[in-house]
Amino acid sequence: MSGHSKWATIKHKKGAADAKRGQMFTKLIKEISIAARMGGGDPEGNPRLRTAVLKARGANMPKDNIDRAIKKGTGELEGVNYEELVYEAYAPGGVAIFIEVLTDNKNRAAADIRNILTRAGGQLATSGSVSRLFKRQGIITLDGEKYTEDQIMEVALEGGAEDVSLSDGVIEVTTAPEDFEPVLNCLENKHCETLSAEISMVPEAAVSLDNDATAKAVRLIERLEENDDVQNVYANIDIPEGFEAE
Repeated sequence: MSGHSKWATIKHKKGAADAKRGQMFTKLIKEISIAARMGGGDPEGNPRLRTAVLKARGANMPKDNIDRAIKKGTGELEGVNYEELVYEAYAPGGVAIFIEVLTDNKNRAAADIRNILTRAGGQLATSGSVSRLFKRQGIITLDGEKYTEDQIMEVALEGGAEDVSLSDGVIEVTTAPEDFEPVLNCLENKHCETLSAEISMVPEAAVSLDNDATAKAVRLIERLEENDDVQNVYANIDIPEGFEAE
């Protein structure tokens, strides 16, 4: 099982998605708004907006929220202007971290991220040193207690998925970026409710640590994810069997 699958499992344990749903929706709204601002409010003619809307649908965001976010981006409703930033870093133990930021104050975001890294024993990396360790891939997760792996595999493979796996009650579907939309549409057409759906940065190879070092790296990743300016955090950590996030 890949490190990404185990990390997804930890993030989507029963109740975890609901507990952070408000923050998740806030980040999704920012992504939709900036995509609409940059490429227009029609998802058919704006691939980035289309992907952001698909991600929001995968998280079961209400359609009204999505429509309002698009209108904020196009200027039909008053909104905030965000800047995009990327940070590459290392956690203790050599775990590579790729951080995507959407912020209305880049000085605040930079200071916050440096502070989080420093306090947790991490450090910023040179540009390109971390991004080369990842590849873009579609990742869709579903509740393994609601569906069987075979049920999802039949539907997902029909849509063009690369793989389907089950770990700790979470089913993870992986796709090539260009097949993400047809696979998600296939699942939705069969009324399969997703926990999450996104085109993600997946590590080419994972770093394995002992439980203590893993816990330190996971705490650092969680602190970054909790920051309001941080949109996405990707890490190449391989979660040990039996590890439980605090």
